[in-house]
Amino acid sequence: MPVTLQATEYGEGEPIAILHGLFGSGRNWASIAQRLAAGWRVVAFDMRNHGASPWTDRMDYRAMADDIRLAMQQRGYRRYALLGHSMGGKAAMVAALTAPQAIEKLVVVDIAPVVYPIMPYAAYVAAMRALDLSTITRRREADAKLAEVVKDAAERAFLLQNLVLGRDVGGGDGPPRWRINLPAIEAALGTLAGFPALPGDARYDGPALFVAGGRSRSLPAAHEPAVNALFGNAAFVRIAEAGHWVHADAPDAFVSAVEPFLAAGIFSDAD
Repeated sequence: MPVTLQATEYGEGEPIAILHGLFGSGRNWASIAQRLAAGWRVVAFDMRNHGASPWTDRMDYRAMADDIRLAMQQRGYRRYALLGHSMGGKAAMVAALTAPQAIEKLVVVDIAPVVYPIMPYAAYVAAMRALDLSTITRRREADAKLAEVVKDAAERAFLLQNLVLGRDVGGGDGPPRWRINLPAIEAALGTLAGFPALPGDARYDGPALFVAGGRSRSLPAAHEPAVNALFGNAAFVRIAEAGHWVHADAPDAFVSAVEPFLAAGIFSDAD
């Protein structure tokens, strides 16, 4: 069953849903959402088991696609654009392939419909679960312990956005906790690394833009045939100065690539 997702909404106009990646939340996309809100109604979701959205044992792309469809239907949107990064990009692809009539345009950021290795994500989850939160009073203490496994400071900072301390919730004295459902994510890592089997005729021929980070290995040219097999109208943009988190590494270049694509043509209300 779909879950009711938490979302932050910006601007007015035709609707665009933003779907974040693994370990993220809608707030990671706030600055991009605010820029796109100059021309569109932007709905930045927390995916299931992330942010302020509900926790559930089920964690797969069909379920996430159903969550998005329900959330947009509840807001009265019959057709809308989808913008998804990494895990959210796979969920967006599945949504477009299983209900193409609802998706006006598709933007997928640094991911392809292929199988990826689960490392280093498995190590990250294990390190986060291994932290004894009862001994943590400050974020820097958690950072120091995570550093034994997660060597990159920027990656640690990204993961630690999911750590909630008492001072984060009104200055209370509640025990530290994780904002994400680590057990469910850990159990689903193999599923999330893959891409679901879909009916043989599954295809999305609407406008699709695949944005890759030039310093990332997640969407190399070798993956383009897999994209083209499912998305007949796909275009590719590579942003040389960006890694996997394209929107954070090169926000100006990212917006410059995405805005014209979204603005081209007119949203229709056709079935």
